[in-house]
Amino acid sequence: MAYLYENDLIYIDIEKSEIPWLKIFTKDDFKEFSQCPQEVKTQIWEKLDIIEKEMIEYFNPEKINIASFGNYVPHVHFHIMARFKQDSYFPEPMWGKKQREPSLVLPSFEDFYTILKDKLI
Repeated sequence: MAYLYENDLIYIDIEKSEIPWLKIFTKDDFKEFSQCPQEVKTQIWEKLDIIEKEMIEYFNPEKINIASFGNYVPHVHFHIMARFKQDSYFPEPMWGKKQREPSLVLPSFEDFYTILKDKLI
């Protein structure tokens, strides 16, 4: 499987959605963030910071949502989502009740991923 980004400790995957939505996973199977070694935690926070800043600059969202539930997938991972008033679920979480049909007009996700890849290296 090809990921947007990968190193020895983490990988970043794209969630197909109407909104920009990325997920950062640990390579090793940690159930809780507190179980991760410091170097893994550092990698997660550094990449999360880059993703959030780039989403804000490129998409100009209403809000960035960052979540780490792991109830269905008990493996440390974080969701980073750019949210917009016109997305289907806003202000609900993406797992919540749909509020409307989407009326989003966003710049190219593929162009964003290309830009982001260069920043994540």
